[in-house]
Amino acid sequence: MPKLPAMVKIKQRFPRPRVKDVPKKVKEELEKLNIEEKIGRGKRIAITGGSRGINHIADIYREIADFVSQKGGTPFVVSAMGSHGGGTPEGQRKILAHLGVTEEKIGCPVIASSDVVVLGTTPTHEIPVYCAKEAVEADGIIVVNRIKAHTAFRAPRESGLLKMLGIGLGRAPGAQAIHSRGTVEIGHVILELSRVVREKTNVIAGIAIVENGYEDTALLEGVKPEDFEEREAELLKIAKDLMPGIPFEKLDLLLVEEMGKNYSGTGMDTNVIGRWRIDGVPEPEKPHYKRIAVLDLSDFSQGNANGIGLADFTTQRLVQKIDYSATYLNCLTTGFVQRGMIPVTLNTDREVIEAALKTLHLEDWGKARIVRIKNTLYLDEMWCSESLLEEIKGNPNIEVEGIPEDWQFDEQGNLLRG
Repeated sequence: MPKLPAMVKIKQRFPRPRVKDVPKKVKEELEKLNIEEKIGRGKRIAITGGSRGINHIADIYREIADFVSQKGGTPFVVSAMGSHGGGTPEGQRKILAHLGVTEEKIGCPVIASSDVVVLGTTPTHEIPVYCAKEAVEADGIIVVNRIKAHTAFRAPRESGLLKMLGIGLGRAPGAQAIHSRGTVEIGHVILELSRVVREKTNVIAGIAIVENGYEDTALLEGVKPEDFEEREAELLKIAKDLMPGIPFEKLDLLLVEEMGKNYSGTGMDTNVIGRWRIDGVPEPEKPHYKRIAVLDLSDFSQGNANGIGLADFTTQRLVQKIDYSATYLNCLTTGFVQRGMIPVTLNTDREVIEAALKTLHLEDWGKARIVRIKNTLYLDEMWCSESLLEEIKGNPNIEVEGIPEDWQFDEQGNLLRG
């Protein structure tokens, strides 16, 4: 077998705007919205509880709950994560607990259920609009979510407050209803769904979060419901400008050490790896990575390997961790069945790497264009093959650490991490 190319560790520097005191910022933003009259005198206020691993999310919920209580209201967090968590109350509650969202930590009840109410239908597509029963019955709703690029479609507004209203609060039936219409118009459908929810319930505020390339809170802003649509479109542009990426548009092999729901809803962020794997949707022109291999699944994912089908090669170690029920629920709900297909599976990391390169029929493995990352969320550090160094030479935002080194494997043929 040919010798693998030497690899060099590199570090990227991303823009790093940062909210220094997140709890303080939450209170300041809520005060600016002047919603005291809407939450006082014992009114029950629902705070949307999503499934994303947002930095400081438990602190954010705790400060919102504390603010509501101080103004005389009765806060509670309501599960709002579409079909995530297996679409069950137990699964939703487990995800929230993993995020640190428990009654003990945030100081208010955390309600997870599968109960929904049909609020009506969307005017253009006639899709039923579902909403969590507890949110409908509340005296007010505070929507909390991160604004970011979605992993399945492009639109003026993608993942954020509107998606939380249109899909998150719709729970499993809502997710099923919207994904049954495909991805072509999903951005517009979400917009219509969110408008019905805002019309039929009492949404009183939103807390929009934007993170930088280090997963720090870059921006946290209170938004009035009537400003959701305009402001979210503006914040999405900021989020995309801050989104980290791999500094090479073309690779022979991208090696991902670990995938998982704590890194992306699709296990590996499609915006980073340049793959959609959605029937009928053209793949992005760039980045273009000929082969993608993923080696392991995070413990946080609890066996949910949604997105495994985005890779070409994987390990037995990862496959043995898969909870097929949880994984397939995501794929069957969205209709993105290719994302749940198991790649070529081999015993060791070395076998995966060598098999991927072998299928490319390269004349000289020493010139192979390879990048190795820990996951698709933390991209400030990575390893690249020696042949790529010329492309980043002189880039002030990239630092080369040390000298090219040979790959290090243990006795079983698995990579030594570090």
